Amino acid sequence: MQATTTTPLFAATLKPDRSLRVAGGWAALGVSALLAAPLAVLAPELAAPVGAAFALSGCGLAVLSLQQSRRGRLSQQVILWADQLEVVTVDAAGLRSLRRFDPKTVRLVLHRDANEKTTALGLRSGSEEFALGAFLGAEDRSSFARAFGTALRRARLAA
Repeated sequence: MQATTTTPLFAATLKPDRSLRVAGGWAALGVSALLAAPLAVLAPELAAPVGAAFALSGCGLAVLSLQQSRRGRLSQQVILWADQLEVVTVDAAGLRSLRRFDPKTVRLVLHRDANEKTTALGLRSGSEEFALGAFLGAEDRSSFARAFGTALRRARLAA
């Protein structure tokens, strides 16, 4: 049995930003509840509106936490070989799909705004366009586009 030693020209796993924004929201809600507790003791007539506001904020944060956890399941794995490009996409439900492209015919398409910032990127093969890294932040999107564009050019030259 012979082991293969082929390595891809480029490989990246794209995942959404997992910052602590939701956790920070829960911490802010807890701190504000501690600070508002003396107000509820000193002015009991304000306890109902303040309690309702905290309940609404807690519900909003719970919904945001749920959306963030579902979004955390999203990913795209991009693997560029000399003869093919593979993109494995995992959606929010956890379903995996594999798309293959020919590096000689596929084109990296960048959509930019008026300030030349990359707003979206995709792959175009013939008349079909495939979205790539739609969940990435602006800085991640442009740095991935630079690195992947360079690797795609190298793959075309190698073939």
